[in-house]
Formats: sequence, C-alpha cells, structure tokens
Amino acid sequence: MRYERSSALFKAAQSVIPGGVNSPVRAFQAVGGTPIFVDHAKGAYLYDEDGNRLIDYISSWGPMLLGHAFEPVILAVKERVDKGTSYGMPTELETQIAELALSMIPNMDQIRMVNSGTEACMSAVRLARGYTGREKLIKFAGCYHGHSDAFLIQAGSGAVTFGAPSSPGVTKGTAQDTLLASYNDLESVAQHFEHHPEAIAAIIVEPIAGNMGCIPPQKGFLEGLRSLCDQYGSLLLFDEVMTGFRLAPGGAQERLGIQADIATYGKVLGGGLPVGAFAARNEIMAQLAPLGPVYQAGTLSGNPLAMAAGHAMLAHLAHHPEVFQSLDHKTEQLHLGMDSLLQPKRIPHQINRFGSMLSLHFTEQAVVDFQSAALGNNAHFKAYFHGMLDRGVYLPPSAFESYFLNDALSERDITYTLTAFDDWLKTI
Repeated sequence: MRYERSSALFKAAQSVIPGGVNSPVRAFQAVGGTPIFVDHAKGAYLYDEDGNRLIDYISSWGPMLLGHAFEPVILAVKERVDKGTSYGMPTELETQIAELALSMIPNMDQIRMVNSGTEACMSAVRLARGYTGREKLIKFAGCYHGHSDAFLIQAGSGAVTFGAPSSPGVTKGTAQDTLLASYNDLESVAQHFEHHPEAIAAIIVEPIAGNMGCIPPQKGFLEGLRSLCDQYGSLLLFDEVMTGFRLAPGGAQERLGIQADIATYGKVLGGGLPVGAFAARNEIMAQLAPLGPVYQAGTLSGNPLAMAAGHAMLAHLAHHPEVFQSLDHKTEQLHLGMDSLLQPKRIPHQINRFGSMLSLHFTEQAVVDFQSAALGNNAHFKAYFHGMLDRGVYLPPSAFESYFLNDALSERDITYTLTAFDDWLKTI
C-alpha cells in the first residue's frame, strides 16, 4: 500500500501540532513509519487519505463496539444537532441516558456525566478522597487511567511506549500520595495497607487491563482487592472506561460478579463522541457538589450531541444483548486462528483475551502484569504491525495496547485477517 498523502499530511501537522498528533500513540513512534490519516470509516473498515481500505481492530480504542457510522447513532446526532449543540443548562436527555445506563450497570444508584475517561477517573478519585477523608491512592504499574497527575506513575500504554512511565510536570507530593502495586499481585497491595492502614482512600484498577496489552485478572485477584478494601475501610474503584458496556451490558462488574464502590465509564457510553462518567451508591455521590463539598464541574458535561449518541448506543445494546456473545465468538475465532498459525512456527508468543479484547505478545512467559508485558520482543511486534498494515489490517500501533473488536466485523473479515497473518508469517 502507498501512503503519500498521509505522509504529506503528517509533515504539515508536525509544524502546528506537537509531534503532529493530538494523542501520542497516534505518532507511530513505537512501530516506526508514518501515521495513517483517516478520511472516513464505515462498519468494520477505515478508509485513509490515500484511498486504502483497512480492516479496523482498534475501533477508535473501544467505543465503536457496533462498527463505524452505526446508523442509529448517526441518525440520533443528526436529529439533535438542529436543536443546537450546547446550552450549559440541563436537558431531559441527560436524565434519560442516566436512567438507561443505571438500568444496565449493577450496584450503582447515581451517575454523573463528564467529557472524557481522564476526567471521569480524576473526579472519581477526588470523590473517593472526599468521602473517606483520606489522601493516598493505590494504582497498578501498567494501568492507565488518563493523564491526570495522580495517575502518571508507571502508567502503561503511551507512557510505556515513549519510555516515560512518570511524566515531568508531576510533583513529588502528588507522586507520594500514589502507591504503586503490581497487577495480579495481592501481596504487593496488602503491604501498602499494612504500612498505611488508615491513609488509603481507594484502589483504582482496570478490572481487565488494556494498557499493557490485554491482561485479564487472575482468579482471586479482584476478589482480594474487594476484601482488602472492606477490611481497611477503603473504596474499590473500577476503571471501566474500556470495559464498561463492552464486556456485558453491565461491564466488568456484571461479567466478573464483583461489586466496586465507584466505577468510571467512557468509550462505548459516548457512541463515538467524547463522553465520560462516574457512578456510585447514593451515600458516596451525596458528597458531590452541589449536594456535598466535593467540587466537580464541566461546561460541556452532558453535551446534547454526546448524550444523543450515547443514548442511541446504549438503547441498542440494551435491546440486543446477543451482541456481546457475537463479539466474544469473533474474538475467540481470531485468537484460535492466530494461535494455530503461530504454533508450527515455534515463535515464542502469548495471546491474551477477555471478551472482545485481545493482544498478542511475542514472549515465552505468561503475560500477567507490567513486568511480564515489557519482556515482549518489540522488533517482532514492529514487523508484525507493518506486515499486517501492508496487507490491509490496522492493529494497535503499540505492543502495550489491546485490540478492540467491533461487531461489524464479518466472518469473511476474520478469515481475511488470518490469511494475511499467515502470509506475513511466511516472510519471517
């Protein structure tokens, strides 16, 4: 494939946008080469500025669960836009999407809309601190919860890709209040509670990690976090920005049968528009302004276009729960097909999968945390990424990102992807 126009557009962007991109992983620095500039997308396919069609396995990093330009979402936005794009005042639509979301999410009484997953996680941690009167936060190496200061301590994803797990600009005081543990390692968490038994406000965790590749929780890990929080009076905060409404109507809480105290959402909730949210029980949310002293605000929160898109997306999922089984099946097909092609090659690899999230790691060791994810052969991954791109398949341009499948992918698309993978394997 040729990418002359993408190359020209990237060169132009670099003169006016830092690094030529508005989010670092888009720059392709982890894999080399020139970022692909998209002209439009439909269903399972991206169409770039050079006229190439690519099968999409990132789904805009999660929200395009039903494929690009999903008609009910597009129609809802078109219908709403004629009424105005933003008011800074309440609308009935905000209540409607809140009621719908809460009918799908287990264990939560109220939800507040914000504009991004970063904002949701930032606000949720502030709420946890305000509710408990404590300051310290436990997070896990390799988990990414947005670019708020408290989270940029071994943050996974882009931070790992760029070799800067702790960003300049994060103060030492902020870093001191963030306690770092190892994913899937309960003992590393228990030690923090032993050292700070009355100081930890919350544990924040991706119930299925997606920012060091897809890493599912090992048996007993999340249950152990729940138990430790109960024992020490801390809150368990599930970052479901990726998993919410993707793994099941009620996200990871429903799928895994574990109750969080606060949960954050985004991605699918916006139907492709910028939306985030956080939810909790009544007694926790009562601490939030204007009811309580914990301040959080946003001029564009509950934006009518985003609410219209999100409501259309959630309504479809609520009425078509079979989507989740379909996505699981397609992801399993891809997983088993890739594994069957890799086995005869004797290439060290691990394929992690949970629901419609998946990642391929070129390593012999099981990938269960940040340390084991970092052992992957990045040279292999770069060759794999570009080999698949040359064959019309768009994968995450970083070994530390999960794939996100969408239900517009057909059996033919899966078969083509596996054929392309087999073709690439023959070159190495």
